[in-house]
Amino acid sequence: MKRTLILNVTVMGLGMHPGAWRYRSGKPYDFLKLDYFLEIARIAEAGTLHAIFLADTLTVGEENFERPSLGAMDPTIVLAGIAAATRSIGLVATSSTTYNEPFNIARRFAALDHLTGGRAGWNVVTTFVPDVSANFGSAVHLDHSRRYGRAEEFVEVVRALWRTWDEAAVVGDKKAGVFADASRVRAINHQGEHFSVRGPLTLPRSPQGWPVVFQAGSSERGRELAARQAEVVFTAQNTLDAAQAFYTDVRRRALAHGREPDGVKILPGLLPILGGTEAEARERKAELDELSGHEPELRKLAARVGVAVEDLELDAPLPLNLIRANAGFNASHGFRDAAVQLAESENLTVRELLYRNGGGHRQVVGTPEQVADLIETWFSEGAADGFNLMIDVFPDGLSDFVDHVVPLLRRKGIFRDDYTGDTLRSNLGLPLPDGH
Repeated sequence: MKRTLILNVTVMGLGMHPGAWRYRSGKPYDFLKLDYFLEIARIAEAGTLHAIFLADTLTVGEENFERPSLGAMDPTIVLAGIAAATRSIGLVATSSTTYNEPFNIARRFAALDHLTGGRAGWNVVTTFVPDVSANFGSAVHLDHSRRYGRAEEFVEVVRALWRTWDEAAVVGDKKAGVFADASRVRAINHQGEHFSVRGPLTLPRSPQGWPVVFQAGSSERGRELAARQAEVVFTAQNTLDAAQAFYTDVRRRALAHGREPDGVKILPGLLPILGGTEAEARERKAELDELSGHEPELRKLAARVGVAVEDLELDAPLPLNLIRANAGFNASHGFRDAAVQLAESENLTVRELLYRNGGGHRQVVGTPEQVADLIETWFSEGAADGFNLMIDVFPDGLSDFVDHVVPLLRRKGIFRDDYTGDTLRSNLGLPLPDGH
């Protein structure tokens, strides 16, 4: 089959840009209303995007009350509301392996998958924000190694629970009075370092076997988890060379684990800021930047590269010596590495990096043609199977992309005109799980 581009829309607060909530015409609390998400879903589905992708934020400290939280609402509840108003688009929710239990996650996502006819996906993350631990009764934030050790076992247990019902387990023979064949449902009796789970799950398999497993993490442990378990990998990449290296590395690792590399889709984040001309796009960007100021992004950058805010001078390069000397760095390796690679490759000052590094993901300020050309280049040159779109301002930023970029991608012959499958898995070009 011809390889086709994958596009998901990542819904974070009222838009990815820190100034979005002030720039847009809607109310500052629209992100608390179902109608807000339904409008986004209708636009995305009209553009035949593959999925709506929701973040999950577990502490107020990430945004410091300076803007609407990027993931304040429980994503699975929001997606359940969206499900009733959509027919084809996938529904992907982030849930942390650091602050959840495998049985609850397996059941929650299996339920969403059944209710949507096989359109659910679970984005696996490990939580790197220290403040979250106190919200879950612990003063200790797990270090990077322990977070990933827990995550690896967590995903294994969830997938084992999803397999506890054979495809033929539900008989449904009213005449004979046989609802299910108990011999085709089994416990997992898992005993591991982090979890003890008996099973089986309370739900049979869904139309797509089980939810599609997404994963966000680009460290060494994150890449290994992706290569063993993930079907779609969400990554932060800011340069073509780095994206190509990541793409090749994850596919190589998947093959080493006995998997078909095409069964792992790589999706970097992409933040398009669009205008009819490049000057109009830069004007939109300038207005957004003016409304947000650089202080919030400066603090975020400092946290993501592992230095103090005072160590970042706006008109000086990143302090690479301090960043590399931080052996105890315990946040996201993917975001840190993406920022450092961009700053080094183009010799950027901190001020220039803040302008270019939109929330940690690749940012393009320009015309629909410029955005479409970049997407085509990364897709055709082995850097990505598609993108998770980080929209600057909702809903107009998404409308602009669907109305002006999607038609260009279709003319290039790399993006579809309609949904071709009945499930998220089939629309992503992923095979059914073994035994389904």
